[in-house]
Amino acid sequence: MSRWRTPDDTELLAREGELTRLRAVVDGLRSGRGAVIEIVGDPGTGKSALLRVVADHARARGIPVSQARAVRPPTVPYQIFVDAYGDRLAGETADEQRDRCRVFRDSRAGTGPTSEEHFRRGRVARELLAEWAAAAGGGVLLLDDVHLCDPESAELVAQLVRTPVPGPLLLVVAHRPRQTALPLLEELSHGVRAGSVVRIEPAALDPAAVTALLGRRGPANAYDPPDVVGSTESAGTVGTPADARRLCAAADGNPAYVRILAAADWHPDDWPASPGENRDGLLREAVALAAELDALTPDAAAAVDAAAVLGDHVDPADLTVVSGLEPARVRAALAELTRADLLRHVAGGARFAFRHPVLRHVAHERADAVSRVSAHRRALDLLTDRECTAAARARHAEQLVGTDGVTALELLVEGAQEIADDAPATAARWLGLVLESLPGRDALRLPTDSLVLARARALAATGRLADARALTHEVLREAARLDPGLRAEAYLVSALCERQLGRYREAEALVRAALGDLPGSLPGPGPGPAPAHVAELALEYGRVSLLEGTYEQTHLLLGRAVQAANGAEDRTSTVAARALAALGDTYLGDVAAAAPAVTYCAGRLDGLPDTVLARNPELPAAIGWSEVFLERFPAASRHFGRGLAVIRAGGPQQMLPHLLLGQCGLDTRTGRLDRAVRSALEAERLARAAGAHDVAGRAMALRATALAWAQGTQQSAAVVALAEAGTHGTRPGDNWWAGSGVGALAQAQLVTGDAPAALRTLLEDGGGDGLPLLQPTLLPQWLGVLTMAAVRCGDRTGAERWARQADSAADRLGLPGQRMHARRARALVHASGHEHDTAVVLFDQSAQGFRRAGLPIQQIWTLVLGAASTAAVHGPAAATAQLDSALHLARHYGALRLSEEALREQAKLTTGTTRAHRPATDRRQPLRLLTEREREVARLVGAGVTSRQVAHELVLSTRTVETHLQRIYRKLDVPSRAALARLVERELHSPG
Repeated sequence: MSRWRTPDDTELLAREGELTRLRAVVDGLRSGRGAVIEIVGDPGTGKSALLRVVADHARARGIPVSQARAVRPPTVPYQIFVDAYGDRLAGETADEQRDRCRVFRDSRAGTGPTSEEHFRRGRVARELLAEWAAAAGGGVLLLDDVHLCDPESAELVAQLVRTPVPGPLLLVVAHRPRQTALPLLEELSHGVRAGSVVRIEPAALDPAAVTALLGRRGPANAYDPPDVVGSTESAGTVGTPADARRLCAAADGNPAYVRILAAADWHPDDWPASPGENRDGLLREAVALAAELDALTPDAAAAVDAAAVLGDHVDPADLTVVSGLEPARVRAALAELTRADLLRHVAGGARFAFRHPVLRHVAHERADAVSRVSAHRRALDLLTDRECTAAARARHAEQLVGTDGVTALELLVEGAQEIADDAPATAARWLGLVLESLPGRDALRLPTDSLVLARARALAATGRLADARALTHEVLREAARLDPGLRAEAYLVSALCERQLGRYREAEALVRAALGDLPGSLPGPGPGPAPAHVAELALEYGRVSLLEGTYEQTHLLLGRAVQAANGAEDRTSTVAARALAALGDTYLGDVAAAAPAVTYCAGRLDGLPDTVLARNPELPAAIGWSEVFLERFPAASRHFGRGLAVIRAGGPQQMLPHLLLGQCGLDTRTGRLDRAVRSALEAERLARAAGAHDVAGRAMALRATALAWAQGTQQSAAVVALAEAGTHGTRPGDNWWAGSGVGALAQAQLVTGDAPAALRTLLEDGGGDGLPLLQPTLLPQWLGVLTMAAVRCGDRTGAERWARQADSAADRLGLPGQRMHARRARALVHASGHEHDTAVVLFDQSAQGFRRAGLPIQQIWTLVLGAASTAAVHGPAAATAQLDSALHLARHYGALRLSEEALREQAKLTTGTTRAHRPATDRRQPLRLLTEREREVARLVGAGVTSRQVAHELVLSTRTVETHLQRIYRKLDVPSRAALARLVERELHSPG
């Protein structure tokens, strides 16, 4: 079954603008207004579909329609008009029909009309059309494929364009401009310039339209409610949005080419080398292209088959060799092919290319099999004589497998080695063909096990992790017979697959087995270079341990990896090892060690060409995540973006979900919520397709984090459910994903209003007090969430403790954003104790600090949270202005929930329910603003009791009593004990 679906009613997708213009012109006929419309475009852009819409719309309004299509070769002069006038019009007798058509059918005999006859027929044609349209109150003449017209028809169409028929006649001409007769083209262009011709040129489809064309079901955008919680498996499509974008680019937005590639089961990793594995689907959908090829003369057909064998660009000399035609016949064939717009001249020499790669693949698959094999053999000999690359020759060798002994197989192996980094899908296909076709084990120069592992690496690079894992296990089944180097390679590739699939313990066991198998590879002092595989194995061990939460145990081994990489020829290995070590230090909160290392590695990464970066896809991910945690957001954006661009251009696909998750985490922090949701959705789909359920769970949790801000309160339950599903989808324990999922779930619960649940989640799954199981670099943030949850649950003691812990953690890190999380936690504690003078300063510092750190969502949230304190200290007007600012920012960043919260806070100010404008009850009973303990102190002090006596009475220290007293003065706005006594006295005697 194809991974793509193309519904039958999709020819007019994304054509709303064109349809509106056409229908408006048809509707104008009833007012006596005629027009000439030109519909122009390449094959497959939907010109004929637009003509059908015009016909249907006219007939629905009772307007008669006559239509015809030019054919090649034409059967008679004026063929298109003979066909168009051949249909009896409404109310016409048989004799009238014969008289009307005779003027054109008389041209059947002879070589064509004279100039006088042609002029007379043109005049008669105009008169007939005018009478017909006037009699019916309007008429529509539709002429399709006018570029195929005979010369007489083309000239008559030009006359009708040059001198439009008076009255309510609509003439619609559809054609391909590259094949249309020059005189007609000139008349149409002149009419467009003069305003007498309306030109409609269907635009290329965009990725959204391609997604719809493929029959994708489900929500229209990433924020639609069903897509908030539902599994991506329910979206109704196998391909991802990124696949749709790449398919759109592969087809140049041409609807016909999109449908052909979809029917061929197109896959982005195989393009443009292959249109897909479904040859029958390709040819079934490409009937129109096949008809163009069938219309060729024998020489042109032979030339187009040879051109399809040669590939993207063709020159006449190569075409002569491969086709077997004489040079003169090749030149004549090229002329015919260019006139038919099957081949187009390429600038920069006598070279030609198919008008689109889809056409080349259709021509290749339709060619006679025996002739095609002979042509590939001649092409291979040609490239061999020129000493071309193995990859270029392997494309032809692929077609010769089974006819050429092991020569073709050896060439495929050599070609796969050349392109493994840049085109892993093609390399995997070639190696698979080799392994299927081997006449015996180790029949080639390379051992079979080496070929299996090479294919496993290539499959892993394309994201086919389960298939790659199966191959490595096949090799490791007889690990004892492998030489040490090959055995280490097998362990390494297998560990890589297990890690990418989220099976960290299995990956760790494999790497440990490999390291134990290599003498001198375990950590420890000692001079001398490490074995060749130690650096890569240690790197893999470091990646696994970082994800598993055991990085501290492997820190020493990673240091050996850096040493081993320093002695390697590939200097990029050194950067990769240092980048991973820096990410580990960043994760552990050792900012002093991580910061300079990340700076060094980022500089080296920026200097790498894309070809090198494609061979090191882990590098931008490691550096990007480090920069996110170190709050270097512009640099992280640059590195994630570059890594994604390299992979989308054909690099190894297994890192794509991880880079997308990095992009999502970055965008959620920096306020690009829409893109964050899209990235998480794509990462989840890719991870599920690869069987990496741990990564898919992380994607769900990150998507919930972004949606918690982007969705309104109505979606609260759905957002929390998504976060819970994501957290439960990750492997339990203290690994990176699990810890991040706990934080994401708790924040979603808090933001959506369930503070008790957030408190339980953090304390139960974060390791208890101090949250020791969560990432140290983000500890102030999670402690801040814990503090806020405690405040909302009325746990003042816990809130104070966790705010102090957040302060200490932020001081250790020294990161501006994390400092602001801790500062806001302190502000919340002060605000909960009605110490608004202190709280308002801390809230303001936090909001400004978040802004400077590039964390706009946190800035907005802080402005909203601090509004009540601002009202209490500076009055409702200042709080309203603060909320206006928050509302403006929330709308700018698409943070719907924060917009709603800002509006709710403003409503409180308006109705007078804030502490700044207290209700009459609060003014009559001011002690209600105090905590229970503070009310006890106030009443005793108001009765004239000294601080020492109050301390004795309440079993407190004198210092604690004085602290309570200072808070009471601030909350009640009284300057002294005497003023406090008067206030207490008034409350005791006030009514109610």
